[in-house]
Amino acid sequence: MPRIHFTPHLKNHLDCPPQDVTAATLREALEIVFQANPRLRSYLLDDQGHLRKHVTAFIDSTPINDRVNLSDDVSRAKEVYLLQALSGG
Repeated sequence: MPRIHFTPHLKNHLDCPPQDVTAATLREALEIVFQANPRLRSYLLDDQGHLRKHVTAFIDSTPINDRVNLSDDVSRAKEVYLLQALSGG
């Protein structure tokens, strides 16, 4: 059962504490998280349901492969990290 973690930047805008989920894929895990926090969806996914370009995800320490369908396996993962890139200077 993976624990989903969110970048501290997101926590400035939304209440998104780490959450344990039981899921087979990243998509399933995120859908569980979105049930508890629907506003988080638009921060992470675009209008097509794909991971936004400025968002990256890691399953344990490995970057995900499927940014479109989010089909990466999380069933044996311990940690999933969702991070937003920041720009500016």
